[in-house]
Amino acid sequence: VATSLLWIVIRTWAGLNPIWAISAMLASSDPHVSEALKSARGRVINAVLGCATGLTFLMLGGSRDWKLPLALAATAFVSSYIVRVPVMWGEAPITPAIVVASGIEQNSKEVSIEIGLRRVAEVLFGCLMGLAVSWLISKIWPLPQSPTPKVPVRP
Repeated sequence: VATSLLWIVIRTWAGLNPIWAISAMLASSDPHVSEALKSARGRVINAVLGCATGLTFLMLGGSRDWKLPLALAATAFVSSYIVRVPVMWGEAPITPAIVVASGIEQNSKEVSIEIGLRRVAEVLFGCLMGLAVSWLISKIWPLPQSPTPKVPVRP
């Protein structure tokens, strides 16, 4: 359901390839809405962190090859030791890779900033769509309740 919605919205209305949004949606969807919320929250926080770090590295001297590993290392450090949102922490270093690599590929700071921001926006939209569809499906077709054990579990 979410894949179809993302495909229609992004392909038809924005004229873009929806692959970034679909991959984000898949990572932030879960039949248990509380788990989907945790995944979406972690992904959004870490994507914003990664985007900010990637843009900072682009602003400080443009797009050069050697900046990519530094941006990834800095983002992984900030995500792991300062922000400390363990769910989807891997999103943090992926995002500056998208931003900085687009700058290396395009050899233009302005174009890479535009591409990076657009891709991060697609990821955020995919997360929100995954969360919304998880919630909607849980209301339409709820999961059966897990049976509680009759005998207490001993450690």
